[in-house]
Amino acid sequence: MSEVLDALDARLLLLLTDSPRLGVLECARRLGVARGTVQARLDRLTERGILGGFPPELDLAAMGYGLTAFAVLEIAQGRRAEVAEALAAIDEVCEVYATTGQGDLFVRMVARNNDDLQRVVDEVVGAPYVRRTSTSIALSMPVPPRVRPLLERLARS
Repeated sequence: MSEVLDALDARLLLLLTDSPRLGVLECARRLGVARGTVQARLDRLTERGILGGFPPELDLAAMGYGLTAFAVLEIAQGRRAEVAEALAAIDEVCEVYATTGQGDLFVRMVARNNDDLQRVVDEVVGAPYVRRTSTSIALSMPVPPRVRPLLERLARS
């Protein structure tokens, strides 16, 4: 079985992580491969769902949403789809994960301040089939979201 990513894929993804606005030709030049090779790799990475696009990196705090909170939700059995749909309708809900353990869903949400967070939590609690929540406010982010160490390991192989 072939690996999901090889060293060239990893180097290409690292390059685009550092400079997402680079064109295919410049990527090829920096990687020392043909333009067609880079294009074929990008197409394959996209088709396989590894590369989902090039969204801008946004700072939610700079946009006025300086408070991040996480909630563990316990929901009625068999109602995950309905709860997820209701949570997706709340603008401040950024991510929702179905989990194992104490709760059923893990929710990341943002707010402008504590009063705004109370409003958001009230909306979350008001979603149908939500039975119980436990909310924690994030104080800092010692390790931001990252994939770089994984890509660097693959790039070295």
